[in-house]
Amino acid sequence: MFGIVLIAVSTLMHVYVFSCAASVPFIAQRVPRLVLVGSGVILWVIFYVGRVFGHDGSGVIAATLEFLGMAWLAALFLVFVSLLLTDIVTFFMPRLNPSLRGWAILMGACLSVIALFQGLRSPLVEKYEVSLPGLPGHMDGTVLVALSDMHLGSQLGKRWLAARIVQVEALRPDLVVLLGDIFEGHGPRGDDFTGTLNRLSAPMGVWAVLGNHEFHGGGSMHLFDKAGVRLLRNEWVEVVPGLVLAGVDDLTTMHRRRQAGDPILQALSGKPPGAAILLSHTPWQADKAAMIGAELMLAGHTHGGQIWPFGYLTRLRYPLLEGRYEVEDMTVIVSRGTGTWGPRMRLWRPGEILHVTLRRQGEKKFTD
Repeated sequence: MFGIVLIAVSTLMHVYVFSCAASVPFIAQRVPRLVLVGSGVILWVIFYVGRVFGHDGSGVIAATLEFLGMAWLAALFLVFVSLLLTDIVTFFMPRLNPSLRGWAILMGACLSVIALFQGLRSPLVEKYEVSLPGLPGHMDGTVLVALSDMHLGSQLGKRWLAARIVQVEALRPDLVVLLGDIFEGHGPRGDDFTGTLNRLSAPMGVWAVLGNHEFHGGGSMHLFDKAGVRLLRNEWVEVVPGLVLAGVDDLTTMHRRRQAGDPILQALSGKPPGAAILLSHTPWQADKAAMIGAELMLAGHTHGGQIWPFGYLTRLRYPLLEGRYEVEDMTVIVSRGTGTWGPRMRLWRPGEILHVTLRRQGEKKFTD
């Protein structure tokens, strides 16, 4: 159903964008109408082939088709938004300023270039300091590194993953956590990545929770065990005395499947004294986690909207969109994702790896 809706919407965007382009004097005087229509059809075919054949295929050809199709879809969307805003301002009467649509198309193209650069660059390391009242004094300064939404598959492969592991190793973490959507769920087999992922290590272990994509295509839960990563499924573990790590399965998947039970309560119930950190792919029910006793919640899923202006729409469903929040006495940090989903593009901010220093005392503050 998602694929059908996506193809239908993209078809309408193609019609709108190329109809607008035909009304721009500079284009109309230099590009024959047949060439313009033909270009639109060819680009639609590139998107369609990338979505239908590249999306579920494997190998270089499938990956290239998907990359081109998704990149064009994102560029089309940015041009569409630019044109739509222009038409709204001019009350859909382009004759008020015949060249304005041309500038809108140029602006959309420039935004696409910026988004492609941001999407292809290496993720940034975002540093935070978080005070946990329950943390034992001797653990002050413990470093936790979190990766989220890597979407390992045809677009983000083993070479990209190996580079991220090098980034993590340079941070010398005491604890590494994976916040879900580690595997894309289509394209190359997830087994292709387990050998590389197995290189992740930390004195207190490497832990993970499931994202919605881990439930795609029959599920990829078994891959974590092959990679030497411990899954937390609505449960807690005391990684060291005084530090509890709890994790829940993806809350959007549980909601969609209408599964009974309260995963937040189940994950934190009966935890021993000490600092409690909750891992949840989806940044929902933070108030409940704070009430039960979590002192820090780490989440992902939102991608920070990934491509402007999707962030405004995403925030309607996920008010905790990206960055740091304080909910009651609990700190929430929502990652905008280490990788990308769909197009390898981001507007405005690149992906990130979270570097969280745990403090026993002191103010909660953001550190550059």
